Amino acid sequence: MSLDAYLTLLIFALTVIGLIVLQSRPVAVFGGTLIALIGCNLVTKTQLLTSIANPGLVTLILLVLCSLALEKTRLLRIIASKIIVNNYHSTWLRLFGITTLFSSILNNTAVVATLLSPIRNNPHHFASRLLLPLSYASILGGTLTLIGTSTNLIVNSMYIEASGRSLSFFSFTAVGAVLVLTCGVVMFFCTRFLPDIAQEKASSAGYFIDAKVLEGSELVGRSVEVNGLRHLESLFLVEVVRQGRLISPVAPTEVIQVNDRLIFCGEVTKLLQLGQFSGLEIFAEKNGSLDSNLTEVVVRQESIITGQTLKNIGFRALFDAAVVAIRRDGEQVSGKLGEVIIRAGDFLVLAVGEDYRTRTNISKNFLVLSGVEPESRINGWRAWLSIGGFISIIGLAAIGAVDLLEGLVLLLGSLLFTKCLTANELLRRFPIDIWLVVSSAILLSNALVNSGVVELLGEGIKQFNDLSYVFMALVLVYVVTWLMTELVTNNAAAALMFPIGYSVALGFGVDVLPFVMTVAFAASGSFISPYGYQTNLMVFNAGNYRLADFVKVGLPVSLVYGAVVLFMVPIVFPF
Repeated sequence: MSLDAYLTLLIFALTVIGLIVLQSRPVAVFGGTLIALIGCNLVTKTQLLTSIANPGLVTLILLVLCSLALEKTRLLRIIASKIIVNNYHSTWLRLFGITTLFSSILNNTAVVATLLSPIRNNPHHFASRLLLPLSYASILGGTLTLIGTSTNLIVNSMYIEASGRSLSFFSFTAVGAVLVLTCGVVMFFCTRFLPDIAQEKASSAGYFIDAKVLEGSELVGRSVEVNGLRHLESLFLVEVVRQGRLISPVAPTEVIQVNDRLIFCGEVTKLLQLGQFSGLEIFAEKNGSLDSNLTEVVVRQESIITGQTLKNIGFRALFDAAVVAIRRDGEQVSGKLGEVIIRAGDFLVLAVGEDYRTRTNISKNFLVLSGVEPESRINGWRAWLSIGGFISIIGLAAIGAVDLLEGLVLLLGSLLFTKCLTANELLRRFPIDIWLVVSSAILLSNALVNSGVVELLGEGIKQFNDLSYVFMALVLVYVVTWLMTELVTNNAAAALMFPIGYSVALGFGVDVLPFVMTVAFAASGSFISPYGYQTNLMVFNAGNYRLADFVKVGLPVSLVYGAVVLFMVPIVFPF
């Protein structure tokens, strides 16, 4: 092998190792891969530019941006209100059907985020018996169409780059439909393994709120009972932090002193009650309007604030927002809010400033769940334009009447012109992480070809030309991709395994589509790990699940999912 081949293989191996070791920072790993490929002169300038402007990748970016307008309408919220009924099985079937349907044409993270609140607050059923099926249904729904999940579009981007052809809108539908039916049945019978975990009545219940007693406050020198701190609606004084000492439980006779930190637990929506006490300052009160600009978010696994305290990270300067409250599943947070070490999956309520919406780092660090400022909602004819325009473009592209990329360009222009979306919103929600990951993966594929690694792999495989070996190779590609999905992330797994699957197919001299589709489906098959897929992480915390809950339900679903993919793909896409 040449020096370039050794260098390319080294970069590929280091990328895989980096993704496993630095699971929370895939963008940094792929950024390093990009720099290494260019620095070692393993790719050309033309290949760099074409990878950045890959038609499939641009289509993915446009789809994400156009769907933002749909998220701002009341469509999903109206539908969500119709899902929950008295009968559990009827509710489950409605939830599964609606989630799979909308996840086939919309970003499934947005679908799950919209349905989280009504499920958590429903009066009829334990949320823990519905949230895990919600996540799994969104994953399965994403396998139905080309645009159902970013994984499919990433694979299509790389397929376009390698072959010059694109997968059709319904390329995934035949296999995806069987997956929805079979895995749906397995999920339905596995509901007996779902735990019954009581939820707070409101989505903000159980939040940890930090308030400081200022000098001159009317509270100073009087007991908790006398101050009326034990008679607040849905807020409970659970701790007092005094000069580094924690007082818990708080006795009714405890006398309040200057600089005491009063730690309340309860509903964030009730925090304005604290305004009745003079000289009691909420942690976030100096930044943001507490009565109108509250936003609930979940900390992403790759967020730069994980493992840091709010005080040390400089939260306000980074995001133009202050943390009002924090909630962590299955665990009571203790101590001063500014000194709490933030973990992935923590729920935060933010009081946001004027520049919050223009910050480009919000979507990289948080999943925004609710409480978006009122002016960001769209109603009336703009809502109809957003919904009708999106559905029309997707429908016309599905039947081949218009090119999806061109249609999305026209739709995005219309949404901007009519102010359904703003330039600041597009800048803030622009999926730069997906762009970098896919561009780097395409470049890595080009480097594997340029250096002769693909050719060498093909030559080595040619000696195994029996059909049974081809199927064994397909199984191996599926298993490795699936393992990477559970260990790393779905998008990174698809991006890394595509060139391997494609090269293996060329080496056997068979059609590449079976291997391409296997990589796509395997990369979406994250059912066991709560960290392999964003929707899993969201419901993991919201439902107060344990890892064992994912294994009990996810393992049977994962096994059936894999069996269906390996059985159906060779039938729908013959070798």
